[in-house]
Amino acid sequence: MFWFRGMAVARERVVVAMSGGVDSSVAAALLIQEGYEVIGVTMRIWPEASEEIERREGGCCSVSAVWDARRVCDRLGIPYYVLNFKDVFSREVIERFCQEYARGRTPNPCIACNRYVKFEALMQKARELGASYLATGHYSRVRHPEKSSGGRHLLYRASDPAKDQSYALYNLTQEQLGTLLLPLGDLTKAKVREIAASCGLPTAGKAESQDICFVVEGDYRDFLRERVPQSAIPGPIVDTSGHHLGTHPGLVNFTVGQRGGLGLAAGHPLYVVRIEPETNTLVVGRAAEVFSPWLEAADPNWIAFKELKREIRAEAKIRYGAVPVAATVEPGEGGKVRVRFDSPQRAVTPGQAVVFYQGDLVLGGATIDRT
Repeated sequence: MFWFRGMAVARERVVVAMSGGVDSSVAAALLIQEGYEVIGVTMRIWPEASEEIERREGGCCSVSAVWDARRVCDRLGIPYYVLNFKDVFSREVIERFCQEYARGRTPNPCIACNRYVKFEALMQKARELGASYLATGHYSRVRHPEKSSGGRHLLYRASDPAKDQSYALYNLTQEQLGTLLLPLGDLTKAKVREIAASCGLPTAGKAESQDICFVVEGDYRDFLRERVPQSAIPGPIVDTSGHHLGTHPGLVNFTVGQRGGLGLAAGHPLYVVRIEPETNTLVVGRAAEVFSPWLEAADPNWIAFKELKREIRAEAKIRYGAVPVAATVEPGEGGKVRVRFDSPQRAVTPGQAVVFYQGDLVLGGATIDRT
């Protein structure tokens, strides 16, 4: 409770997902300043069998990250808990990651984590803790309608385009958006660090983690060779006409659009055009053959409207670091979505997400299925 004009007023409780980084630290600090009752929470997500990741320095899953988050909460004077999400993370993120690569696709594990862990399992835990809201340090903006209007909760790009993370949040449902707070959506990274320093937060100068959080040593290819051994079996390399050109060391080493590592001497540059796990075949071609005029995507989630009933114009973003491009989006068969680009796009990759925008508004997105 806090006192306002002589009356005791109940503060709304919010759970903040604390990664041990500066962004979630500042999110918690800003919410306290706004008058919320804040609880800090870190998800423990790595299975017991591989706890070496929890001993490493840095990364959102490590003991050092938990320690940093705890120090921030001590500084802010708020409760802090470490919650066990190992089973759901292993099932919904790690297993899906391996299954997608076994299918010759290139998934984005952060999107799966957001969908199944942060904004499903953790949001449920927030409710159990009596919280009205869940907050994160994502750079994006959510706008809530008036309760009486019956309108939709909407998601927008961050004010700072260099830090925008709306691409990774396209799977949010209306229920999830309705209880989500994103305090950093209107801030730059420089401003966030400035706020952290002014609050005396120990994470003010902490570097960002860029790695896949569950890959301990080496890179994701080493991780997959161990868990998806069939992805490391050598197989044929063919061109788009089916001519045999050589042998690859395992499909795990390649992704659509890749040029290096083919080990071919063709007299002209060759690029990965397609991965065919059914026959363990790598299909390569010239630069022009890596461009696609269209894609088909599955499992769509719409934010700005309930469902796609007709053809619309939008900007389509085909990977996290891509620039959104003009396209026509229309309903496809079996609930899928078909996207026709105004100009063919390079290395459209099955397994990645395609997210649709109109200006800063996130319309929704889907998983690229084929091109």
